[in-house]
Amino acid sequence: MATAQVLAFMQKTAEDAKLRHELETLLGVGDGNISGAAELDAEELAALRGEMAPKVVDFASQHGFEFSTDELVQVVDSFAQHQAGEISDDEFSGILGVPVNREHAEHKRRIANPLQRLARYLSKTYLGIDPDEESD
Repeated sequence: MATAQVLAFMQKTAEDAKLRHELETLLGVGDGNISGAAELDAEELAALRGEMAPKVVDFASQHGFEFSTDELVQVVDSFAQHQAGEISDDEFSGILGVPVNREHAEHKRRIANPLQRLARYLSKTYLGIDPDEESD
């Protein structure tokens, strides 16, 4: 499935600093990390939807990812619509063919505050306390 190839390429930009830098240079905007809705900024979205899309498809092909310009634009549009709240999690996952992990979403909602995340990390790492096992 080509959508999976687009998503794999996008994820790779978070993992591979060299690839991320090359993409940043190619796009001329953003930081090259296009791995998710939170990482895509307005300039990157515009570039990926516009005249840079064919160049990004060629670039991705050189790195072993095969998908069309239309497929790239469809995925990027889906990310933008989800980011803007125009489509639900279920619609978003349906478009991308990726199941929604409701437990993960609930977990993220519960620890959205950065201080809570830090406290959870420190508790687990240094004190050996698992906050998930404590009663709410």
